[in-house]
Amino acid sequence: MFEKREARPLGKPDWIRVKAPSGDSWKQVRGIIEKHRLHTVCDEAQCPNRGECWGARTATFMILGDRCTRSCRFCAVASAGKGRPLRADEGPELARAVEELKLRYVVLTSVDRDDLPLRGADHFAACVMAVRAGNPGVRVETLIPDYTEAELACFAGKEPDVWAHNVETVRSLQWVRDRRASFDKSLATLRAAKKAGFSKNAGEPVTKSSLMLGLGEKREEVLSAMDELRLAGVDILVLGQYLRPSPAQIPVAEYIHPEEFFRYAEEARNRGFSSVVSSPLARTSYHAMAAAAPAAEGVV
Repeated sequence: MFEKREARPLGKPDWIRVKAPSGDSWKQVRGIIEKHRLHTVCDEAQCPNRGECWGARTATFMILGDRCTRSCRFCAVASAGKGRPLRADEGPELARAVEELKLRYVVLTSVDRDDLPLRGADHFAACVMAVRAGNPGVRVETLIPDYTEAELACFAGKEPDVWAHNVETVRSLQWVRDRRASFDKSLATLRAAKKAGFSKNAGEPVTKSSLMLGLGEKREEVLSAMDELRLAGVDILVLGQYLRPSPAQIPVAEYIHPEEFFRYAEEARNRGFSSVVSSPLARTSYHAMAAAAPAAEGVV
């Protein structure tokens, strides 16, 4: 399958064109991140929205190091059998960066760390606590690995405002993920997060997941995935176009037209998602604060 797709690479349509990062705000964000020796998924995953988000002084911080112990075929983050040693000062440095950036909403994600006890969930939770302690009133969203209930217990008393975890793609295309991941494991994580404690904004935790489109999925498979996510209690859905970060990752099978993203958004809203972000360049943390707003509704 991989070789067959490689034979005919697709050209990017006009709606995928992205401006390179520029301007003083972008440089300031870059400087603060480098000063505190932090990583962002914006850089590591080569996100197409870096220019827009950094220009608006927002970023998604990636903790637990910059080496992932999993090897998903769509991801540009470096992988290794063992990650780098954890930084004891990572939480305090994150808190200082958030303060300097004057953020009101913070997104924390991480590499997978199958080499650590509890897969780093305790360190992740400590980072959430440090960010909040140094920035009273800040809202925190966590994009977590496929943690189990036992691992999510590390967050007791430190629960984020939004729990995000991605199923990534439809059931038939789960082979693009590391073999240790699966649609069912991801659903189990989302269900467990829904039971993991109370969010700061509402009576129950807010959960979120994302689907990449353009990998060869069928429309009915996307709708079926939406149904399963709603049954798991997921509140926020993000739909975005898969973009190949480099020749080392799997190629794009199809570029989905913006009108089709709009139609998918309507289907998602009809299924009861409280907020939907659906566009070719949408990513899990894209417009995260707006999507998480209690009154958020419709397409961002």
